Amino acid sequence: MITAINTIWVIFAACLVFFMEGGFALLEAGLVQAKNALSIVMKVMADVTVGSIVFAAVGFGLLYARSGSGWFGFGGFFLHGQLVQLPHLPTPVLWFFEMAFAVAAVSIVSGAVSERMQFSAYLIYVVVGVVAYSVSAHWVWNPDGWLHRLGMIDFAGSSVVHAFGGFSALAAAWMVGPRNGRFAHPETPFRPSNLPLAFAGTFILWFGWFGFNAGSTLSAFSPLIGTIVVNTMLAAAAGALTALAMTRVTQHTFDATMVMNGALSGLVAITAGCASVNVLGALVIGGAAGILMAWATTAMEAIRVDDPVGAVPVHAVSGVFGTMAVGLFAVRGGLLYGGGLHLLGVQVLGSLTIAAWGFAVTALALGAIRRWGTLRVSPHAESEGLDLRIHGHRAYYHLTVPPETASKPRLNREQSS
Repeated sequence: MITAINTIWVIFAACLVFFMEGGFALLEAGLVQAKNALSIVMKVMADVTVGSIVFAAVGFGLLYARSGSGWFGFGGFFLHGQLVQLPHLPTPVLWFFEMAFAVAAVSIVSGAVSERMQFSAYLIYVVVGVVAYSVSAHWVWNPDGWLHRLGMIDFAGSSVVHAFGGFSALAAAWMVGPRNGRFAHPETPFRPSNLPLAFAGTFILWFGWFGFNAGSTLSAFSPLIGTIVVNTMLAAAAGALTALAMTRVTQHTFDATMVMNGALSGLVAITAGCASVNVLGALVIGGAAGILMAWATTAMEAIRVDDPVGAVPVHAVSGVFGTMAVGLFAVRGGLLYGGGLHLLGVQVLGSLTIAAWGFAVTALALGAIRRWGTLRVSPHAESEGLDLRIHGHRAYYHLTVPPETASKPRLNREQSS
């Protein structure tokens, strides 16, 4: 009975996490230009299709196979062989849950490289990204992992998923370069295609995050579930409000895109410590993440790294901060609760190591692709839009209908005869 209930709980949570891919798709499609909305959704589809197969073939084994070194597992490929066994949870169910996490990690990159990266190059990145993610996830979530042995706390993946994906996004955006005219011609408009669609994506991500965090208990009987969902909710709300306040002070307006990313920043930051901090800690962590995200967005502009959806400020900055914040706010072991410096030191070491790993692997992989000349689309394709040039369709056909055609009434069969 315990196994059956846990199976239902974890599959349900995994479905919530998997549904977050729909959130990624809508959020990013709404934030990019109309001529590239379809291309970004196709990248999210690549994350799901290619990523799930690669994770089944090698990723899950790298993550959950036993290892003596603590660096990566070897075995368990295609879900066969020696894998970590959890009590009262079948291995295929654990694979499904962890697969959704692996796909989410690589999905972070899609928005940062939108509107100018070759689709074929992105497919290669997904393969590399899932393998690299699985290695660093082994460090924290496998009982043999070296960071796990040190005592690192990353309950649901502020660093394992978000810092890894965020710093991969930073490397990718830097390697592929900015969109044409993005910084050389500031007057060039780069308008979002559909902000209400982006808000829908944000709410889907927020909804899915309850499965992301609470599902990481891997047990329907965990007494932590209630604490986790409360901390998740409040951190997101605090991040949205502080980001909104920042834009009111600095821009004299209530910026819609910043409030979306503020909520997501709060969610990213609380993910590591959602089971370790109290309500006050969750509010502080989420609120601080919203402020840091706003500052990081300005910094990205200053260093001229083009990130159309704000993936780096949301995931990289908030992921590292949220992981480190556990060392301060964890009720057991946190510095502010008399725990000393040990946990804080481990959290800093772990978050920075995973961030550097994600950045380095992505930069090396995309650097190799760039040498082959297949990383970026041509200037003409970028100007025309990737939807039609690469995928053969437009996301919004009504935008291309000539006005005189659109206004002409359509005759019915009797009128035409």
